[in-house]
Amino acid sequence: MTKSAIAVRGESDVVFASAGSEEDLVQRATALISTLRGRCDETEERRSLTLETRRDLMESGVHRIFQPRRFGGVEGSMRAGVDILIETGRGCASTAWVLVQNMTHNWMVAEWPIEAQEAVWGQNPAALLSGILIPGLGKARRVEGGYRISGRWPFLSGVNICDWALFTAFTEGPAGRQEDRHFLLPRSDFEILDTWRSVGLRGTCSNDAKVEDVFVPEHMTTTVESLKGAVPPLGVESVCFYVPRYAMFGVFITAAALGAAEAAVETYIDGARKRVATSSSVGLSSFPTQHVKVSEALACLRASRLMLYGVCDLATAILKSGRLPTDEERTRFRSEAAFSGRLLVQAVNLVWDAGGGGVIYDANPLSRAFRDISTAARHLTQNWDINAGAHGRVVLGLPIDNPSL
Repeated sequence: MTKSAIAVRGESDVVFASAGSEEDLVQRATALISTLRGRCDETEERRSLTLETRRDLMESGVHRIFQPRRFGGVEGSMRAGVDILIETGRGCASTAWVLVQNMTHNWMVAEWPIEAQEAVWGQNPAALLSGILIPGLGKARRVEGGYRISGRWPFLSGVNICDWALFTAFTEGPAGRQEDRHFLLPRSDFEILDTWRSVGLRGTCSNDAKVEDVFVPEHMTTTVESLKGAVPPLGVESVCFYVPRYAMFGVFITAAALGAAEAAVETYIDGARKRVATSSSVGLSSFPTQHVKVSEALACLRASRLMLYGVCDLATAILKSGRLPTDEERTRFRSEAAFSGRLLVQAVNLVWDAGGGGVIYDANPLSRAFRDISTAARHLTQNWDINAGAHGRVVLGLPIDNPSL
């Protein structure tokens, strides 16, 4: 990353003309690990990423893996997206969680009309996006030239550092049917409410946002149907823009958590090699129970990573074969992402239990990891009952029950 590639605007805004290759982005994410770890305490105390981290994300361009090339993006592979999030999560779980939003909302905006893409990226290709995809919390009505939208939504991770945000609301669609419509709003069009005081992922600034009767032009909206994927033309090298977005979101949420879980298990192993049991003065590494827990935790992490790669590879192969994923395959993607997340919870719980009394102190990195992974597991895409249930019912011949898939 050369200085000549960066144009600085103001004190914190950076425009990156070209993000480079997907290999560049993975390497930049790896290079950020140490820096992000050094900011973990401050990030958690602030309940938000720092301005320095905002700048690092924009300069590195790691969120631009799925951005169109016409705006300097990479149009990269889903595997590379997973790798970027794993590496970021190894540095800071909260930063990786916010990066999921920046990355996947870029991915969604690529399906908006070109006028909307120009509005978001034309002047600032490195813009950061947040958003929330719960249509039942908003109201939108059609007016001349667009819509007027109102509502209050929770969980807008990264909202305090974003330039734009996505909101969803139900509105009247064709033939009077209810329609799930997505809206793009600049930061000036909504109010951030300071509500984020959480058990874990404290630095994600996942505050509520309030929108009061804001006009959104037609070209700044799209429907959930436009995000369900398309068959790519023959000869297309990258299929990232033909992927059904909602079917794959869970993969990237899990990838961010996987990086944090890997860092937690590594931290525990490093400490256990040197630690002496207080009650017996015997080296912890000699305890057979430790051997079993460490091996099981590592197996969970490896299995989780392989499962995420497997979903990415299967989705890519399906699209390159000239068809869209079936309902069974879409629900399978969500189910396997959720199962991958369950393995991370298991891995972190194993080293948490093995850590003894010392892990309860805030100063112990395992304390934050336990809270972060426990919080991540509460995300809708990580809910095993919901996602496994959706997959199982389709396998058994019942219709899909998730309209976004």
